[in-house]
Amino acid sequence: MTTALPFVALLVAMGIVSSRHYWLALLMAVPAAGLLVRLFIFQHDCGHGSFFRSRAANDAVGRAISVLTLTPYGHWRKGHAIHHASSGNLDRRGRGDVEILTVDEYRDLSPIGRLGYRLYRSPYVQVIIGAPLNFIVLQRIPRGASFRDRGARRSMLALDAALAVVFGAAMMLAGVGTVLAVYLPVMVLASWIGNWLFYVQHQFDDAYWERDGTWNFHASALRGSSYFKLSPILQWFSGNIGLHHIHHLCSRVPNYHLQACFDDAPELHLFARRISLRESLRCWRFALWDEQRRTMVAFRDLDLRTA
Repeated sequence: MTTALPFVALLVAMGIVSSRHYWLALLMAVPAAGLLVRLFIFQHDCGHGSFFRSRAANDAVGRAISVLTLTPYGHWRKGHAIHHASSGNLDRRGRGDVEILTVDEYRDLSPIGRLGYRLYRSPYVQVIIGAPLNFIVLQRIPRGASFRDRGARRSMLALDAALAVVFGAAMMLAGVGTVLAVYLPVMVLASWIGNWLFYVQHQFDDAYWERDGTWNFHASALRGSSYFKLSPILQWFSGNIGLHHIHHLCSRVPNYHLQACFDDAPELHLFARRISLRESLRCWRFALWDEQRRTMVAFRDLDLRTA
């Protein structure tokens, strides 16, 4: 009621004013994108089975929201569960997380491989280009492992069909140009915000990375997931996901109870790795895990050490 209805109302208002005052429609896209991020958190909780008590209700609402977030519910749910089961494990990287290399692995790459990894870790490539590309285009096309996985393929194609029906109907009513002019800016902004939120939750200087034999689930949750401390308004729009160390400790806690958990458990204050809004901007420079120093380092740090 407090998220979906204002979101739809903003889309309708954007469609009405877009033909004469498109700049006003773009201004309205900012709060609409914030509401879409919040809706994604609801879908995320449904995938964890935590938003409702009923699994059927979680799956129904999660799939409905996926039409707005352009994210295949079943495929994303499986990949995200793997992320929770392996976050911080150097021997189980590569599914549902941001790719990270160790210093030694980076040094073993060819010059072209190093350039590719540097581009991948660039916020301009990963956020500005990569995030919208992933949500709008890549999640439409089963490829690689998702093509070979029958469940993933079915999830992606089912969402594609639903998108054709829902957005096709909207285009018949309002026009193709109007729908694209309204929804694309909202989706692009939301993908930028969402990607940024996900990145800073695990990419900071004293993050947690261990090999399989010494990896510990609880240590990974508390030491490898940040507490992204935001203002009350931004915390509301982001669905409390900044309390990420609690979420990784117990993913069955719904977003609307995370703050209460934090307030009631002093231990969660003690272990929290707080990251402020300003500090989060500096997290983008961290790109490699130094196994010897047990810290994340920037390319610049590595270049200075090898100079």
